[in-house]
Amino acid sequence: MSFRITGLPAQPFAHLFGLSDAELARHGAIRLPTREGDAHPDRIELTDARPGESVLLVNHEHQPADTPYRSRHAVFVREHAGTPFDAVDEVPGMLSRRLLSLRAFDAAGMMVDADIADGTALEPLIERLLARPDTAYIHAHFARRGCYAALIRRA
Repeated sequence: MSFRITGLPAQPFAHLFGLSDAELARHGAIRLPTREGDAHPDRIELTDARPGESVLLVNHEHQPADTPYRSRHAVFVREHAGTPFDAVDEVPGMLSRRLLSLRAFDAAGMMVDADIADGTALEPLIERLLARPDTAYIHAHFARRGCYAALIRRA
């Protein structure tokens, strides 16, 4: 079964790009420089920030459904990130290098299934979760820190 993985749109974060640290703090965000060895996964382009780039650490509501599963968490967005990742049957490197938790939701925003997988073995789990007729979409999360990573849907 074909699947489509997408990153977050840049627009909801664009007003933060270029703000001073004090202005970011008023929005509950902070800027972090990326150094060699850091793992700052950008949720827009679904790439790891490179050394010398800055990322913004923001609180983002990734599950807005009015259910007990409504959720927000800290995410990194690369400052001045552009076009969101959007590909069919392709797992971006940022996901394939990490242990992930996949959470399947129905159309009402209720979780119907969940499991973990190494990013290199993600496709069979995606296919299994999307084979459920009640799965409307899947949220990928980084298993160790619990942060939202990407949206997965049927292609």
